[in-house]
Amino acid sequence: MTNDKTLFLDALPVMQQLTDHGYEAYFVGGSVRDFLMGRPINDIDITTNATPDEIEALFVHTIPVGKEHGTINVVWNGINYEITTFRTEGVYLDHRRPSHVSFVRDLYQDVERRDFTINAIAMDQHFNVLDYFEGQQDINNQLIRTVGDPHARFEEDALRILRGLRFQAQLGFTIDTQTYNAMAERAADISHLAIERIMVELEKLLNGAHVIKTFTTLADLHIWDHIVYFKDMPMKHIQISSPVTLPQFLAIVMYQSTQSVKTKQLKRSKDEIKHAERLLRAVQEVLTLTSKQALQQFVYDYGLALCNEILAIQPLLQENNIPQPSALLFNGQTITETWNTLSITNRQQLAIDGKMLISAFDKKAGPWLKDALRLAECAVVQQQIANDKQEIIEWVRANVKIS
Repeated sequence: MTNDKTLFLDALPVMQQLTDHGYEAYFVGGSVRDFLMGRPINDIDITTNATPDEIEALFVHTIPVGKEHGTINVVWNGINYEITTFRTEGVYLDHRRPSHVSFVRDLYQDVERRDFTINAIAMDQHFNVLDYFEGQQDINNQLIRTVGDPHARFEEDALRILRGLRFQAQLGFTIDTQTYNAMAERAADISHLAIERIMVELEKLLNGAHVIKTFTTLADLHIWDHIVYFKDMPMKHIQISSPVTLPQFLAIVMYQSTQSVKTKQLKRSKDEIKHAERLLRAVQEVLTLTSKQALQQFVYDYGLALCNEILAIQPLLQENNIPQPSALLFNGQTITETWNTLSITNRQQLAIDGKMLISAFDKKAGPWLKDALRLAECAVVQQQIANDKQEIIEWVRANVKIS
């Protein structure tokens, strides 16, 4: 793997602006870790001994995103750089957040408050590495280890337990024994965390290349027992051996559950939850397909993308003992061919609408109208009739009870 310096080089003028004015500035965190590992780099974080006010004074375009915590966003060449003042943290409240932060001028004091050694490595503008806690050695040994006492780190912020597990899922590293034991002892503190923070980590964890390793660890540490929604679900019956999206995971969990637990507790977007519920219905309904017409209706109702998603997650369904549709009827070729030969692909393409039916039958709108439109739509999709206004009206007259 090559170590791509591009994003760091793009950020050098920002660093230069700080150092030219007598301040220290370093790249820090995940970007440095990933750079040293030859992994793709996403966001660049910079830490400095300049205070937030001093940072704002040096740059034209700044956004005080977390000024009280020492973080200023600097916009340079259209790119946002998060710059955080060296800081120490006060006593943590509810295992979630520090009571206060204090700005300091010493890099060591800043990195010693960070979560894991692999995230506590700093790098200057000349790509010289400052590694006070043997983070590079832990990278080489593929080890996840806290900076300092693991009990103290997890007591400060229980989210670090999930972050450690997420890094295991993404990197495939082993969790240091002392760190693992502290995770086990502090796991119950996760219940103090906001579900939004938990779900961000969980989503990344589930999509990790090494999720098979971590999913077992989640069960061993009894993590699910301390997260709303999941603590009421039969998580011991769920198997995940390859990366999945959050909606796919939720669909599997809901399929295995015998009770209705409200997904609102997860505080995720409506679209995401809707996708999970739609995928669940499709996985249940696909088993009922026995004919070409039924397949036409299914592909129309759920769309090409969702049908292909069901195919893509078949190994996941199989390992969770979820029955599979007949491969002869439901496969990539039949799905694509069916989609390409559909008369219509959505309701808007139907040659008739509610107003036309009301006019044709000289009746007021009512429950009959919704039923008639749906039945006509299905008849067109299944190619029982052509998508023609007059033909649809005659078909409705002959086949739908209008009352």
